Amino acid sequence: MINPEKKYTLQEYIEILNRRMWYLIIPFLLIAFIASVYSIAADKRYKASTLVLVTPQRVPEAFVQATVTSKVEERLQSISQEVMSRTRLEQIIAEYKLYEKESRGRSKEELVDLMRSNINVELPTKKDEKGYFTISFTGDNPQVVTTIANRLASLFIEENLRIREQQAVGTTEFLSIELKAAKKKLDEMETAVTAYKTKHMGELPEQREANIKILEQLQNQNLKVSESLRAAQDRKLVIQKQLMEMPAAVELEDLRAKYTENHPDVIAAKKKYTGPENNKSGYDTRNVRKDPRYRELRSQLDLTDLEIRRLARESANLSGQVETYLSRIEKSPAREQDMAALMREYNSTKQNYETLLKKSQEALQAENLEKRQKGEQFRVIDPARVPEKPFSPDIPKTMLISLLAGLGAGLAAVFLREQMDRSFYDATDVEITLGLKVLATIPKIEDEIA
Repeated sequence: MINPEKKYTLQEYIEILNRRMWYLIIPFLLIAFIASVYSIAADKRYKASTLVLVTPQRVPEAFVQATVTSKVEERLQSISQEVMSRTRLEQIIAEYKLYEKESRGRSKEELVDLMRSNINVELPTKKDEKGYFTISFTGDNPQVVTTIANRLASLFIEENLRIREQQAVGTTEFLSIELKAAKKKLDEMETAVTAYKTKHMGELPEQREANIKILEQLQNQNLKVSESLRAAQDRKLVIQKQLMEMPAAVELEDLRAKYTENHPDVIAAKKKYTGPENNKSGYDTRNVRKDPRYRELRSQLDLTDLEIRRLARESANLSGQVETYLSRIEKSPAREQDMAALMREYNSTKQNYETLLKKSQEALQAENLEKRQKGEQFRVIDPARVPEKPFSPDIPKTMLISLLAGLGAGLAAVFLREQMDRSFYDATDVEITLGLKVLATIPKIEDEIA
């Protein structure tokens, strides 16, 4: 090109195309021919797709909460790994006799990888379109790819049911084991609390108020008994004084009541108390016990002694009870701390048990939900159909691309040829190149005029 800075008009572009017509036509036709040959000679690849709907569980979640809470994308990834495992794909390859041509010179692992590359699981990209996915399979036989696509869809459905049921059963078993352990610990805590209460009965914090009331009652009773005891003792002293004021022969009568007349003590008492100085009152010592006054005082003294012994025993018993209840009240704060620690652990254990019990019941319901296939499921809503035309090569797309590529290649060839051309095509090219003013130009002489 003589003048690279030249600005061309539409007419000049048309003249360039006319001048370089074959540079445009030959690349265009060549690329179109190659694309046509490729479209005819290339192996036909067919693609069959199955549309699978993700149906929500049939029982409202307000009544039964499913144990499988992972997203569809995560479960599909896990299911895909199971379905497209080497064992599964080898079974499908052997069952449908796939890749017989490709099997020559290739290992089973390579055939499995080849089949994996022909399987595609596609989820919708838009959030509002989620709830379904597509399983497609590509191959050279339209009947086979349709069968394989439907088979893969059924495997996805079966694997989803198996995984959901397995997860539900596993959750139930795990919670059952944890529940048994929690129940055992709860029983141990109940036994410990019962044993502690039994061992320290009367010293427990909830018995403190009752102990204080009982202590007050015992102290009041003990005070009354002590007063009664003092009164009985005073009464005994009065009776004894009255008895001492009676004839001295009373002592002799007491000895006679215990011993015989020949007993030394009786004989000594006779000598001591039968003298005139000790019998001034003129009482007959042998008949003193027959005196009603004496008998009454003696009876009162005996009754008073009995009452004193009874009151003394009662006072001692009450004092012991007072000491017992005082000890219980003093030990109550320590027992309260121990019981608080025990009850905290017991309540924590009980709460854990109740939580596990509730979760276990919910897991059992979820397990029944999955076993009865009432949970979230995959359902085929559009099964794969036999494709009527190949997926690859896409002849219309291939031809369109080849035409555009041929046109682009032709224009590029025209541009390159024009850049390499050093010819003058108008007066401007001459003036710019030679630096001379053009005085006149001779127009192109057409053949018809010549």
